[in-house]
Amino acid sequence: MIAILGAGHSGRAMAGELGRRGAPVALWNRTKANIAVLRSRGGVEVDGEVEGFGPVALITDDLEQALAGVRVAVVCVPAFAHRELAERCAPYLGEGQMVVLNPGRTFGALEFARALAAAEGARGVLVAEAATNLLTARSAGPAQSYISRIKHAVPVAALQAERTPEVVEALTEWYPQFTPANSTLETSFANVGAVIHPAITLLNAARIENDQGRFEFYMDGISPRVAEVLAAVDRERKAVAALLGVEVPSLVEWLASAYRATGSDLFEAVRANEGYRGITAPSTLEHRYILEDVPMSLVPIASAGRAFGLNTRAIDALIFLAGIIMDTNYWTRGRTLESLGLAGLSPGEIRRIAETGEWDA
Repeated sequence: MIAILGAGHSGRAMAGELGRRGAPVALWNRTKANIAVLRSRGGVEVDGEVEGFGPVALITDDLEQALAGVRVAVVCVPAFAHRELAERCAPYLGEGQMVVLNPGRTFGALEFARALAAAEGARGVLVAEAATNLLTARSAGPAQSYISRIKHAVPVAALQAERTPEVVEALTEWYPQFTPANSTLETSFANVGAVIHPAITLLNAARIENDQGRFEFYMDGISPRVAEVLAAVDRERKAVAALLGVEVPSLVEWLASAYRATGSDLFEAVRANEGYRGITAPSTLEHRYILEDVPMSLVPIASAGRAFGLNTRAIDALIFLAGIIMDTNYWTRGRTLESLGLAGLSPGEIRRIAETGEWDA
């Protein structure tokens, strides 16, 4: 049995896609009303790149029931819910089980494991994270999911790096697209959602508010000048990663690897991605592209950059702009080296923790 935690866009899509191929799936969501139709129909109708009905063996709002006896639990909730979910899962997780954040955003596995360690129980649990969502999908109804693309390659790493092969082995039974990364620092900084989502959303704020998102997010929301902002954020993401001793692909390189989308520059590569075609913009700015990606992606990248003297002015500008628009201080709400117990450590010490999962040497 595979547990999928979260029945939003990605969780519902993965549960249906796995069920369609015969995998035994337990789908959990904390709000019973949001899974009522799924329960009555017994699964998810998927459309798009793959089509068919995916039966789901267990659909529940009971976390203990969802986690009972499963080897792998795939977390598909927004990153701002990772800490709370870890605390809720702790009593029901134990030796031999693994939790895979799909995705972790930035430092997700570190935050999840730290929360598990502070809670009662949950000893011997292997925590891992993927660099991005495997499925590009949107919910198309209460029990329907539209999957526009299954990515060709998604890096994944365990917090105990030497055990990453165990995670890959468990996942590739169903998804050979998961490939091993060297460490969770690599998956955290391969987080291209940090580059794409906030910038396009913020630079199209008026359009989103005035038109309620009635335009294609990636195709219409990007222009050559908007692409320049994405490129600046991308350079800073890679620079902070390099400070911590890891090399991650550029957004252009990632588009070619994950989607086989290429172009002469970033603007052309994004527009060449058929997996992005047809995806509409958010209907409101109260969306995970800001609520998740700013505090859980941009803030931790900027926090690490600041700690080691790197100027992340493009990322900082997006964080401050998001804060003004949303009337929120994302610096205090987001993941920082301080909140993760990493303040004052050297890049080498942070790298050691990301590779071993042990805060105490």
